[in-house]
Amino acid sequence: MEFNKLSEIMRKAGVVGAGGAGFPSYAKLNMAADTIILNCAECEPLLKLHRQVLARYAKEIMMTLQEIADTLEASSVIIAIKPAYKEAVEAVKAHLNEYKKVSIGYLPEIYPAGDEVVTIYETTGRVVNPGALPITVGCIVYNVETIYNVYRAWKEDAPVTHKFITVAGEVKNPCTLKAPLGMTYGELVKLAGGTTCSDTVIFAGGPMTGFISSESDIVTKTSNAILVMPKHAYIIQKRVTPITISAKRAMAACCQCHVCTDLCSRHLLGHPIEPHKLMRAVASGVSSDTAAFLGAFSCSSCGLCELYACGQALNPRTLIGEIKGKLRQNGIMPPRGVEAKPVPENREYRKVPMSRLIARLGLEKYDVEAPLVDVEIKSKKAKIKLAQSIGAPSTACVAVGDSVKYMDVVGAFTPEKLGTAVHAPFDGKVVEVNDQFVVIEA
Repeated sequence: MEFNKLSEIMRKAGVVGAGGAGFPSYAKLNMAADTIILNCAECEPLLKLHRQVLARYAKEIMMTLQEIADTLEASSVIIAIKPAYKEAVEAVKAHLNEYKKVSIGYLPEIYPAGDEVVTIYETTGRVVNPGALPITVGCIVYNVETIYNVYRAWKEDAPVTHKFITVAGEVKNPCTLKAPLGMTYGELVKLAGGTTCSDTVIFAGGPMTGFISSESDIVTKTSNAILVMPKHAYIIQKRVTPITISAKRAMAACCQCHVCTDLCSRHLLGHPIEPHKLMRAVASGVSSDTAAFLGAFSCSSCGLCELYACGQALNPRTLIGEIKGKLRQNGIMPPRGVEAKPVPENREYRKVPMSRLIARLGLEKYDVEAPLVDVEIKSKKAKIKLAQSIGAPSTACVAVGDSVKYMDVVGAFTPEKLGTAVHAPFDGKVVEVNDQFVVIEA
């Protein structure tokens, strides 16, 4: 396929990164790439959807990866996956002989294997420098659902209208559902059988990087999980701690044991981040250690320092996030041209096993099967967010009272800006339009 055609297919279909920040997928295409990596690490505990989608649609996904590699003249495709995902591994193996550029790259059973910088190192041995993009080492990384969406756009002329989401935790029937964009989290919890206890909190995303949400929040192209958790759960209590309390506790209790730095996934790849030094600066009120503060820009926000490493249960990740925000507010940007230090020999012995992480978080009882229900769910109303990716938000191209059909464009992109279109997930009538949402009733 011609480069511009592939790019246009992705953009018109509204394909964005389905597992992270929502970077428009067409903008990753680059003729400098020699390796395309499919990220099936399923980085966070309890999430199931990417391995399930790969197990069901391995051929379609591999066909699409091969097409992307051919378009970019890339020499190889690596499917990065953990051996424990047996159904997905077997599904890929069944078609390996059909796609000569495709191979399997096994990932260790660690967290955060799905951080793209870690995934690239584990599968290719290449180190992405601090602040640099994967393309600087010849790699492009896509996750499983993103490539499945590219396949549907390419072969079925189908835009992104639904999102696979794992619903787990304190629900009667943990499952992975195919939800229409704009559906509420509360509706999905009901489809999973409702809650199994009272006094629960909805947590959006994985336990390590997610956030407290509500029943009225809506599905977007980057939604991955809805976890219904008791209010007293460890991951909930960590999120509700005020930043002022986190700072005071750092002053009172941080003993500079260094473990947060020892286990930091980016530090172990030579990036200039040392969480213990940032904690020391916060605890002492000293702002002269500029290297420590600038190191905050290398943080991937994986949460290991806060939810696993710290024996005092302090909140380094939260404080680092606050520091990053304050630096940007004051016009301080990440340093450019910084090279990573050599990967330390002891990195292999400082990886965090996923099983230990799940135990530390108290999530063993929730680590259960969440079967994929690959049926498009019906909804009476959809509140379609116009900003569902990095870049400029879409512009509403419908008005109140308009009738729309399934897959119609309701939010158009500006050609000269980074962005994608958004589409109707079902037939209906537009009942509300503003600069943030288009609301459709079936």
